[in-house]
Amino acid sequence: MKSYWILLIAIVCETIATSALKASDQFSKLLPSIITVVGYGAAFYFLSLTLKHIPVGIAYAIWSGVGILLITLVGVVWFKQTPDLAAILGLSLIIIGIIVINVFSNTSAH
Repeated sequence: MKSYWILLIAIVCETIATSALKASDQFSKLLPSIITVVGYGAAFYFLSLTLKHIPVGIAYAIWSGVGILLITLVGVVWFKQTPDLAAILGLSLIIIGIIVINVFSNTSAH
């Protein structure tokens, strides 16, 4: 279970880094650019820690899926972006996929 908390830290770092990447304006703003580089470094470091206990495919699926969901929420709240129906349907399928992996897969570390 500790591995999933570390994975959550990786996901949060990645979400912060991606938000800062948008705010960096193609790396033309210093502070968001620094946050982007440090955030992605931290995200990959914490992701690597989880790979001792969670299979790489499962960890990456959860990391990227939850990251997509979180960055979409950041886009809606912070950047005033509105997902259309197709995007909402796709995000719903990602959520379903994460649930299926965690509930039914024998390869995920519970």
